[in-house]
Amino acid sequence: MWQETKHGLYKQFNFKDFRESWAFMVKVATLAEEYHHHPRWENEWSVVQIWLITHDAEGNITDKDHRMAEAIDGLVAGIEATSLEGRVQHADRVKVFADGGSRGNPGPSASGFVILDTEDSMLIDKGIYIGITTNNVAEYMALKFALEECHKLGARHVDVYMDSLLVVNQMKGIFKVKNRDLWPIHDAIKQQLSKFSHVDFSHVPRELNKLADAAVNRAMDEELGISKLST
Repeated sequence: MWQETKHGLYKQFNFKDFRESWAFMVKVATLAEEYHHHPRWENEWSVVQIWLITHDAEGNITDKDHRMAEAIDGLVAGIEATSLEGRVQHADRVKVFADGGSRGNPGPSASGFVILDTEDSMLIDKGIYIGITTNNVAEYMALKFALEECHKLGARHVDVYMDSLLVVNQMKGIFKVKNRDLWPIHDAIKQQLSKFSHVDFSHVPRELNKLADAAVNRAMDEELGISKLST
């Protein structure tokens, strides 16, 4: 989602590595020439930030900026579709890193996850804003969303990694689910597990779950209109 800031339309794009981010920037440069636009951007390894800053006489964001934003989104959709199609043959077994967060607990919350193939290539990197809820609900929803995507990929064996010891141990049956608010989500996930031949759950320290955590914060920042530059 593009954010309207005083610096123009803003959006952050995340890629697997610098090679992918560079290829994206080259394609955006071609689009910019086609649309006679002069975007501002910053690149840090696999992350590209873009500001579209063609303002009118009153300093407002213009239709030209919105058209360029739509063109870039279309470009990204094409890149993701091509990338996923080329990698889907590795998706029989996948790794999931999932996380959830709530600013206030309860407060504005989001779920995030990444799915990797057996060669650690990124298949999906996604953050989803889920409204006002708790951290535990956001953690569970991240797992639910991730398993839905794994099923779409055709995965049969899923290795799940989360930094929430509570969720991991509850999914393993070591801890009981005492919070009634979690019962519906927990039951729904249990039903999802039957779609796979095997699902393993492992606890990892937060330091090893940074990609999923970044997806969580990205989704919340986009929903709340927060960017690295003040709005």
